[in-house]
Amino acid sequence: MNLQNTINGIPLEWYLIVAAALFSIGLYGVLARKNAVAMLMGVELMLNSVNLNLLAFWRYLAPESAAGLAFAAFVFVIAAAETAVGLALIIAVYRSLKSVDPETLTQLKL
Repeated sequence: MNLQNTINGIPLEWYLIVAAALFSIGLYGVLARKNAVAMLMGVELMLNSVNLNLLAFWRYLAPESAAGLAFAAFVFVIAAAETAVGLALIIAVYRSLKSVDPETLTQLKL
């Protein structure tokens, strides 16, 4: 195994496989769940898989620049904002409908 093509002894392909598995689990969580909180958790898993890809490619291709870290920090900020807004919406819907099932939302005005 060529150590030039690894990150701390782990090949880049393994990072990509783990990130693809995380993304797949998150996508399943978004598409198959009927609970808005579980859907939000699926979106978070997908964003974490994107961060894993960003950091692996940054470390593998250009570790001397800080662009990969900046992109990862940006994704973390977006994920935190998405979680805050998503949970606020879920709480508002639950207070009015007493359910967090996204299929019960048939109108935009509550």
